[in-house]
Order: sequence, then C-alpha cells, then structure tokens
Amino acid sequence: MLTIRQNFMETIRGGNPDRFVKQFEAFPRPVAPTPIAKRVPSVQKGGPPVKNAWGVTYTWPEHVYAGMPDHINKENIVIKDIAHWKDYVNAPETNFPEEEWQELAEACAAVDRNEIFCGLTVAPGLFENCHHHMSMDVACANMLLEPEHMKDLIKYFVEYELRYAEQLIKYTKIDLMCHHDDWGGQSSTFFSPAMFDDFFLDAYKEIYGYYKANGVEIIVHHADSYAATLVPQMIEVGIDVWQGCLKSNNVPELVKKYGGQISFMGDINNGIVDVPGWTPELIRTEVERACRENGKLYFIPCMTAGGPGGYYGVGPTVDEEIDRMSQLMF
Repeated sequence: MLTIRQNFMETIRGGNPDRFVKQFEAFPRPVAPTPIAKRVPSVQKGGPPVKNAWGVTYTWPEHVYAGMPDHINKENIVIKDIAHWKDYVNAPETNFPEEEWQELAEACAAVDRNEIFCGLTVAPGLFENCHHHMSMDVACANMLLEPEHMKDLIKYFVEYELRYAEQLIKYTKIDLMCHHDDWGGQSSTFFSPAMFDDFFLDAYKEIYGYYKANGVEIIVHHADSYAATLVPQMIEVGIDVWQGCLKSNNVPELVKKYGGQISFMGDINNGIVDVPGWTPELIRTEVERACRENGKLYFIPCMTAGGPGGYYGVGPTVDEEIDRMSQLMF
C-alpha cells in the first residue's frame, strides 16, 4: 500500500495510485503559528473586530461562514486613494529572530515526510490583498481606471511575499505551499484572462518560481470559485494542484483537457454538502458523482473550501464516502 504522500504523487503525476487521495490528508494544516500569526489574534465568530498585520479590519458576524474585511465602516478601509497608496500601506515585518521561528521549525521537523507533505498556507493572495485593502468594487474599478497604481501596489505585495517566502523556507524547509487567492465568483472570474495576464501572471510566476527554486516541490493554489478560463495561466505560473474548483467549472472536462499539466482538487461544493440539515445520503450522492465523473487520475475529491473539516461537521462523512469509492473503483 502506498503512503499518503506516494498516493498523492501517483495521482497528480498520472501514475498508479491505489486509492483516491482523501481531501487534505496529504498536507494537514496548520502545523504551528508563524511569528506573524502569533502577534495578531485571529478574528473569532461573533467576536470583536480584529486588525491583521497589514492593518485591515476583519469582522465575523454570527450569521456568516467566515471573517471578512469590514468595508461597511468606511473608516476601516485602508487605501483611501489608490494614487497615494504608499501613504496607507505598510507591509508586515518578516525578519524575526530565529527563536521566534522555533515552535514552527520544530513542528515542521517532526512531520513524517515519507508519509505526508509538510505544507503551510499563505493568505490572502495578491488579488485578495488588493480588495481587502480597498473593497472589491473599488479594486476592480482601479484595475480598469488606475492600472499603473494597481500594478505598483501588486509589485509591493510581491516583494513582501518573497521576503516572507525566504524566511518560511529558511526555518521550516516546507515541501508544499498552499496559497490562497480567489479569482472568481460562482459562475465567472472577476477579470478576463487578458487582464489576469496584465496584472498577475508575472507576479505569480515570480512567487511560485521562488518557492520551486528553493525546494518546495508542490504548489497548491486555493480558489473556491469559477476559474476555468484561467487554467492555462495556472499551468504557466507553476501551479500543480488547483484546490477549490467548484462544480460550475465543469471539472470533468478540465481533467480531460488539462490532466497531466495540472490536477484538480474539489468538485464537492461546500455550498451543497456542508449545510444545516445535511444527510449521509446527500454526501454519498455528491462524492460518488465527483469520483465517477472525474476518474482516478489528476483529480482529488475534496470539499471546495480552503481547509479540512467543514462548517457543519460533514468532513468525516465525506472522508468515509471517499474511502467507499476507493473500494469500488480501485
């Protein structure tokens, strides 16, 4: 029997896996907090607003699934004028003393890398960081109306990410990176492929290229959205696995067209299975459909949200159904 890591690699490389990869089992997270995370409390559901290391204010009302930037209160918007973004934006510190990395370094060193990957998460990504600083509508408008200022801001975010990547790699020796950046909604991307090329293609080439050049074997990009039209760009920037691909992307067609160049992790929408009143029958139906339609290679059945578990306790049942499909199909 293959190890979890071996089975993952056989799946995404078109080899001979002996079962389905079970959601995030190949890179369970988190390992331990980074020095940045230690300094900034996480926003809690129903709790008070919290500012992250960039100065973005997040809130998490009881009736929503996750914390989000607070742009309702206009005073919390960081960038008031994109033409003067340098007056408002200050990147977090990344150069911490070695002892502040010790807890994370020891946790990473304890990972059995024959069995699983040692993976960490970076979030928000470049586009998300843009709209977190100024709101979604303003960020999209600024890409159209103030492209040079937006490109300068994105370059600043890239420079920060590279400094952060250097420290992460130095102290953790990670071999997998899960990077978050949602690029669309339920049925369309937020920008055209041409606009992605103009603003983000070279930026992500630089970031993911740095990780790959410094020992990170696998890049997983999370975008729980429609982004089928950006798959060629994902391949070009070096993404190995797109995690979060919603059903609306027609994932089986993407597997047929691009399998061998990139793999797809998702097609089990949280919005369908991870709901109040869910039933085992609902989970079984969705997991079986995803496994049978996508097949054994270049596909990892997974809920589409950016981490293991689920909001309503469905994660273990999804895992059980994936095990059942492995018994039926392998």
